[in-house]
Amino acid sequence: MKLRIFVTLKPGVLDPQGRAIHKALGGLGFGGVNDVRAGKLIELDVADDTSDERIDAMCRELLANTVIENYRVERV
Repeated sequence: MKLRIFVTLKPGVLDPQGRAIHKALGGLGFGGVNDVRAGKLIELDVADDTSDERIDAMCRELLANTVIENYRVERV
């Protein structure tokens, strides 16, 4: 089973990477961009019988820092 794990910063957490991207877009003439929040995408190929609980544990224990990040799992 293929999974996509989307990890994003929680609202209110400063995002220096997003700020740098926002500034670079403006510098390249791409106006009208109000805000940028950067995140990461992790793709996993796991056994078909991997439980939701096991997938959630992987995310909580390694793939996302749940103090400052949210994550969402999408089955592909």
